[in-house]
Amino acid sequence: MIFNIIFFTIEIRKREANLEAAIHQEQVEKLYEEIKDRQIALYRYM
Repeated sequence: MIFNIIFFTIEIRKREANLEAAIHQEQVEKLYEEIKDRQIALYRYM
């Protein structure tokens, strides 16, 4: 998909996901959820 705006050309491409990136993203999301759960538990404790 290409947009021409005044003198700028903006091209948007879908990013290709590889296996390593998908595994990394899954680990990041899992850690984020664990930290969020800990924060909620601490908030309830206070």
